[in-house]
Amino acid sequence: MNLGIFGRITRSTDLVSLAAFFEFLRERGIRYRVHRDYAANLALHPPFDTRPDLLADRFEHIASRQDFRFLFSIGGDGTMLDAVRLVGPAAIPIVGVNVGRLGFLANVNQHLLEQVTLDLQEGAFRTEARSLLTIDSHPVPLFVGSNFAFNEVTVHKSNSNEMIIIHAYVNGEFLNSYWADGLIVSTPTGSTAYSLACGGPIIAPQAASWVITPIAPHSLTVRPVVIPDTAVVSFELESRSGQALIALDNRNELVQDNIEIAVRKADFCVHLVKLPAYSYFSTLRDRLNWGVDSRN
Repeated sequence: MNLGIFGRITRSTDLVSLAAFFEFLRERGIRYRVHRDYAANLALHPPFDTRPDLLADRFEHIASRQDFRFLFSIGGDGTMLDAVRLVGPAAIPIVGVNVGRLGFLANVNQHLLEQVTLDLQEGAFRTEARSLLTIDSHPVPLFVGSNFAFNEVTVHKSNSNEMIIIHAYVNGEFLNSYWADGLIVSTPTGSTAYSLACGGPIIAPQAASWVITPIAPHSLTVRPVVIPDTAVVSFELESRSGQALIALDNRNELVQDNIEIAVRKADFCVHLVKLPAYSYFSTLRDRLNWGVDSRN
């Protein structure tokens, strides 16, 4: 079994346990390679600063499914978004290991890495295919080489002292002109992220739908809309500054408001590793305090 290791160091990262995990892999003859930037950061901290052998085999890019059997993403949910971009269309299953705060996408405990690896070897896991969004833009191409999003595509004002007008269309049919701080088009996975914070609904991961959620709309009657994921959502923008921000997950680019944008379903999926004990609804209740009532 060949593993890729990608991650970020956080205040909660147990570096001693992580080094012990690498030792475990070596003892069992499991080949692993550590992402170049992650390895460079680890090498600055004990015990890795005296164990360069644990970080000797490194990688920078992922070319195909043959590179790794699994990719471990060790960090938080933000690290998972970066891991998705790293894997891209290669379809390598991602194991999300949580050393962050929320741990909604990355839900494997960092102290269970050895047991998780044994489960993977024994086939005691399943994978979930999660859909992604991709954007096309004219006349300027955006996010060249990685124009896809796991959680959401967001159109947002570029200046704090203005609102923007977003003319939205679904399959070429006019939907609405949103006078707001911005607009989110979210996948089911992203429905528990920025869209949820802006009043959008929670959508189960396997639902074949998107949600369009306005950000601080200047009208009480404007509400989120759920549409099929076969639809193409397009935008035309207006702003006093002549500019807006377009974001794919945790990346953004500044654009002129004469740009035309179309959002559609990507032609590939992300594959997340889920262990037998995993439950989406249990995760909702646990991570989001969903349904918590002090009267109970």
